[in-house]
Amino acid sequence: MAGRISDDDIALVRERSPIADVIGEYVQLRNAGGGNLKGLCPFHDEKSPSFNVTPARGMYYCFGCSEGGDVISFLQKIDALTFAEAVERLAGRAGVQLRYEQGGYVPGRQQGERSRLIEAHRAAAEFYVSHLTSPEAAVARRFLSERGFERADADHFGVGYAPNEWEALSRHLMGRGFSVQELIKGGLAREGRRGPIDRFRGRLIWPIRDITGDVIGFGARKLIEADDGPKYLNTPESPIYHKSSVLYGIDLAKREISKRSQAVVVEGYTDVMALHLAGVPTAVATCGTAFGEDHIKVLRRILFDQGQGEVIFTFDGDSAGQKAALRAFQDEQKFVTQTFVAVQPDGLDPCDLRVQKGDAAVRDLVASREPLFAFAIRSVIGRYDTSTNEGRLSALDAAAPVVASIKDKALRHMYAVDLDRWLGFMNERLVVERVTEIAARPVEARPEKKPAKAAPLDPHQRYEFEALQLAVQRPALLGPEFDVLGAGAFTRAEHAALYELIVSCGGTAAGGAGGREWVERLLAGASEELRPFVTRLAVDPLRVETNGEERHGVGLLARLQEVTVSRRLDALKSRMQRLNPVDEAQDYNRMFGELAALEAQRRMLRERLAGA
Repeated sequence: MAGRISDDDIALVRERSPIADVIGEYVQLRNAGGGNLKGLCPFHDEKSPSFNVTPARGMYYCFGCSEGGDVISFLQKIDALTFAEAVERLAGRAGVQLRYEQGGYVPGRQQGERSRLIEAHRAAAEFYVSHLTSPEAAVARRFLSERGFERADADHFGVGYAPNEWEALSRHLMGRGFSVQELIKGGLAREGRRGPIDRFRGRLIWPIRDITGDVIGFGARKLIEADDGPKYLNTPESPIYHKSSVLYGIDLAKREISKRSQAVVVEGYTDVMALHLAGVPTAVATCGTAFGEDHIKVLRRILFDQGQGEVIFTFDGDSAGQKAALRAFQDEQKFVTQTFVAVQPDGLDPCDLRVQKGDAAVRDLVASREPLFAFAIRSVIGRYDTSTNEGRLSALDAAAPVVASIKDKALRHMYAVDLDRWLGFMNERLVVERVTEIAARPVEARPEKKPAKAAPLDPHQRYEFEALQLAVQRPALLGPEFDVLGAGAFTRAEHAALYELIVSCGGTAAGGAGGREWVERLLAGASEELRPFVTRLAVDPLRVETNGEERHGVGLLARLQEVTVSRRLDALKSRMQRLNPVDEAQDYNRMFGELAALEAQRRMLRERLAGA
């Protein structure tokens, strides 16, 4: 059994794993001011960014779904890793050699399942690449050459060859210390009567990498006629490979997609290669499945999808390509950015187009894109004979629901006008009314999962919140006055609990100027229920200019103290009303003195508030 990772090593991994760099491999982050970064949340669907990262404190928090934590918990959540697996991956990234307690460090044995499968796939990719130069792989090299790819191109994309043997890869990996169970679980082999059998044999191999560059699967193209398998064979679903969210080429394209605010979605591995080599480095492809919702989420995060960019689908010009475009249309409105279709009129895919007409023709194909809405509507019209009145009416009945499904009312009206023109009715009112009628029909309500929002804070609770926020981010600005407030100064249970946590961790004096160490101390002492609140306060930007933070802190303290004094005054007045000033003169006079002192204190606090 693997030992526990040393606490010192975990701290070192955190220190050497800048959270903005790690999260930036999954989400495009932009400056949000005050040292914070912002992007679209990878954990829930949203139209505008509410996912914040604070590099100075090594924390992230989403104000839409309340998901938050540090660099380790981010990896755990985004890639479904255990704590140890996330630490191991970050350690590998940062060059930290981990030590394990209860038995010490044993290389290769004390890794999580995901890490082991990633290592096996990396070794498999190297094995396939090494065999591309073998005499047996001549057919694979010829395949690449005929499609315009040179040896350097194959090296750039990591293309390899699987020997046409039953267990060549399995023997190699087992010799490297991987078990049969690991090979089968990772989809590299399947169970045979006499042991493991390689899944890919006698095929051209493309490594499929995740967004961080780790090999998680393979795509394989048939080369031998005697192979009775499918033309393309992909890795099956595994603990590290989920085809519905995998985009081939995303590791190479992500930075250019972010930089250019453009993604080009193609249909095959060679098409991705052709576009990249032709000067369109934003191309990606799905891996043996239709483009779907999870693929959209990946692209939206990288595009920082707020309407400024574009997603371009390239499809073959045949009927299958048109069907693919119409499937994409169903998901189009899940993007905020504009979506387009680029179809080569002669039916050539990008790879063949590059071979026959050169790189410029590939770039021209992408530049000739047309809006996906227009393409989908025209595709429906194209099924009918619009030279007759009957055909035009049938086309209208078929295309009107497509136009009616456009959510943006203004855009829907504009395409209704276009539909009239494309059909040749010359009766704009007829077509617009038909589309409007269909759009008004009730559709089956589908509940949309939205993150539950916390109840809004009342004005005083907002002061409590902001005081606690300062105590987490800038504790030195509050000083000892904060530490003697008492939990009774906080009306919300969550606020009182956090106040007590801060005091138990040494108070504001222990927090000093704030920063990562102070936040980590609070998180270490927090209950599981309180931890998300600490994370939120560590990330939520202060609602005050930096040069006004000290005055803001003075005002918040005075506000909380004034409310506390007012409560004590109310309680004291209530007790005095129950006393007889003659019979209980001593108690009454003592309370009167307290009353005068509290009134003076409240006056002073209100003056301080006015100054702040």
